Amino acid sequence: MNKVILISIDGMRPDGVLGCGNPYVQEMMKKGSYALDARTVVPSVTLPCHMSMFHSVTPERHGTTDNRYMPQVRPVPGLAEQIKNAGGESAMFYGWEPLRDVTRPGSLRWARFFNAYADEHTDGILTDSAMECIEKYRPDFVFLYMVETDEKGGHDSGWMTETYLDYVSHAIDNVKRVYEAFGHEYTVIVTADHGGHDRTHGTELPEDMTIPMFFLGKPFEPGKALENVSILDLAPTIAKIMGVPVPREWEGRSAVPTDMA
Repeated sequence: MNKVILISIDGMRPDGVLGCGNPYVQEMMKKGSYALDARTVVPSVTLPCHMSMFHSVTPERHGTTDNRYMPQVRPVPGLAEQIKNAGGESAMFYGWEPLRDVTRPGSLRWARFFNAYADEHTDGILTDSAMECIEKYRPDFVFLYMVETDEKGGHDSGWMTETYLDYVSHAIDNVKRVYEAFGHEYTVIVTADHGGHDRTHGTELPEDMTIPMFFLGKPFEPGKALENVSILDLAPTIAKIMGVPVPREWEGRSAVPTDMA
């Protein structure tokens, strides 16, 4: 089973990642394929977006339409459950407690939650924990979620402010650490759940709906800009890379090049 690390940087806008001044952004664009105009779902809110990321359906279908989890009336198989059913092991490291519901109980082998308000460097702490787990156990799938860009950068200071851009740059530093340590063994996918404007998000404004994605690994052509990419495509893409069955309920399409599938 091919291995994947999915990194979600909450509230990261494309112009934010390009404007944060971190030189590793250009390195990611050279090393892998990318999209700077990918689209998230409506409403552009953290829990609905991540439910769509893991289940490849819109909030209208999975039923979580705000930051309160809603049990699905007609359950759609999630990515972590598909990986477990295929014999794989998954790990999750996250700084915002409601994200626990993007996976079903029993689908994770390892997990750690660390409150984003408990420490100034939550993203770094969670990255350290994820790297320690990968080094020791080599999970098949790892989900690393960074929230400081959204909470401390966007909501507290405002999107595209100097503080926001600093948090984005710090998050990219963490991506660099992960890729340089494990990129030889894992495909690394970096995304956002939504963007933001002023000190909020959740609307259909382009600033809220447009997100960047980076795909670093053997299936993807270096330096290639991808078109028509959606947050719904992440679960099918990861499943294709890992050789995991794609449920017929999923709406997204794999971003893996057809000649590499």
